[in-house]
Amino acid sequence: MILTWRARLLDAGHDAGPATIAHHLARDGVTVSEAIIWRTLHRHGLITPEPKKRPKSSYIRFQASAPNECWQSDFTHVRLADGTDTEVLTFLDDHSRFALSVTAHRVVTGTTVTEQFTAATTAHGIPATVLTDNGLVYTTRSLGARNAFQRLLITLGVHQKNGAPHHPQTQGKVERFQQTLKKHLATREPAATLDQLQAQLDTFVTYYNNTRPHRSLGRRTPRAAYAARPKATPIGSPAGRDHRVRTDKIDGQGKVTLRYSGHLYKIGIGRTHARTPIVMLIQDLHITIAAAATGEILRQLTLDTSRTYQPQETTKAPRGTEHPNPPAPTDD
Repeated sequence: MILTWRARLLDAGHDAGPATIAHHLARDGVTVSEAIIWRTLHRHGLITPEPKKRPKSSYIRFQASAPNECWQSDFTHVRLADGTDTEVLTFLDDHSRFALSVTAHRVVTGTTVTEQFTAATTAHGIPATVLTDNGLVYTTRSLGARNAFQRLLITLGVHQKNGAPHHPQTQGKVERFQQTLKKHLATREPAATLDQLQAQLDTFVTYYNNTRPHRSLGRRTPRAAYAARPKATPIGSPAGRDHRVRTDKIDGQGKVTLRYSGHLYKIGIGRTHARTPIVMLIQDLHITIAAAATGEILRQLTLDTSRTYQPQETTKAPRGTEHPNPPAPTDD
């Protein structure tokens, strides 16, 4: 039975260590210690020696204390049968390793992240924090602006945390999940379409969440760990609202560009101010543009997000109301 379960789990691309085998045997009503399973596998030459690794005691390990206290997110690449590259986006609960959302896409965009995060919150509640890398689909802080995902988190009161560049260990749980997922997919026939790939992902997630015991969870399944404690809730994002100051220069056409919620908008100032260095004070949709040298306010507006160009304000009288020959003033 030990050898049968070992082969079955390996064929499915799942973990096939003593703990997992013991879990499945227990589900079949057979109690066997992990030590006996290990010796059985070793006797049949099925134990794969592992190279020396950095001692676990040298790592500073973090785990959220409650479900929804922290969600990790990342995406990875998977190729279809014809070689077409696709991207798989994951949201994973840090406390329980519960896979909240695993979806296949041609390309993961900022809109994709926002939509899938919203769907996950609808199904599982709103997390207190979200941990990601610094990819532009998650944050545009490096561009001096906020994208739609960042704005959504602020609206929901969710605190966003980003790992240090070139330090994937910070998102180690979701990275490990992706490795486990790709190990499973490697044992399957490559999907021919995006829908077929999504079906494979759904099958894996069902097994991962509901059947596979997790060593870091005391041999519980992620779903059992996720349901064992009350869920954390948002406590308000320390980032606050979108209040920022940026410097720029008006272009030769008398316009300036502003990135807001992941979209670029052109704001008309006037050709007379072309090439003028400016300071922009941004308070959500309310924007003040002033000359950097003198402080003169060149324009104030409320951004209209339904149009990409914000035309220059005009004070001309409506057509047809002008008087071609205004009458001379009288003594009256």
